[in-house]
Amino acid sequence: MAYPMIECNLSDILMIDGRLISKNSPDAAEYFEPCYDMIYYETVRIYKGVLLFLEDHLDRLSRSVKSAEAFYVDTKYIKFALLNYLNALDLGEYNGNMRIILTRDHTVFHLCEANIPTKEIFEKGIATNILDWERVAPHVKVFRGEYKEAVAKKFAEPTPFGLPYEVLLANKHGDITEGSKSNFFAVVDGQIYSAPNDFILIGITRKYLLEALKSVGVELKFKMFTFEQLCDPSHDVALFVSSTPFDILPISSVNDHKFDSVNNELVIKIQKMYQSIVDAYYNEHKDD
Repeated sequence: MAYPMIECNLSDILMIDGRLISKNSPDAAEYFEPCYDMIYYETVRIYKGVLLFLEDHLDRLSRSVKSAEAFYVDTKYIKFALLNYLNALDLGEYNGNMRIILTRDHTVFHLCEANIPTKEIFEKGIATNILDWERVAPHVKVFRGEYKEAVAKKFAEPTPFGLPYEVLLANKHGDITEGSKSNFFAVVDGQIYSAPNDFILIGITRKYLLEALKSVGVELKFKMFTFEQLCDPSHDVALFVSSTPFDILPISSVNDHKFDSVNNELVIKIQKMYQSIVDAYYNEHKDD
């Protein structure tokens, strides 16, 4: 299915193949139209003006291309161009998202919509629902129109606790694997679990979450659960998701079932330790 290279754009100025171009320029028009090439992308969090964990995103972008078409990706050049683009935008301590888009022939950067949770959302947790969907090659990050349409439809379906903030994906066995734009974690009786790596897109935030777990002395175990298993009242269960915009975000409900994830001691410890990792990266790169 054809899909535009640029979507949800917030930039007046784009960078296309190394050139700064107005979004209204005739030279930019084709990038807003459906494209039949394979489109690879990364969405990088801009944290107070810093491209957070940029090197990890570029490494994953390169691996996505290698897994599908194997054309050369010059990550050093992309990083250099991105920093120049960010400096040209002169955003100050901006918080948002930068989108990196690659095809075999083009490289595009632009600011895109960012669903960054408010303090209130972190304090209350989020509503979620479940979509029965198994992603094709989940480790390859490309635009897939049919998947995006199915997810968008599910986001529009209200739960008893309001519209979902995130949609969770379940495989043919009913096991919850990941979120539509996040990694999913379950804390069950004091142990933390996530789906095995082969079933999910390995998130950048997930990598640093694992560092946070080591710092608080907890080992991640690989196991998946069905919705029914998570609702079992004989177990103490808390849930959260991790992603570039979400950081570590507690889940307060799945479908019609509530979870007291925001008050779980382990979830709170992980959130604090992850934030310390973010702050350390920011302090190291704020003058780049």
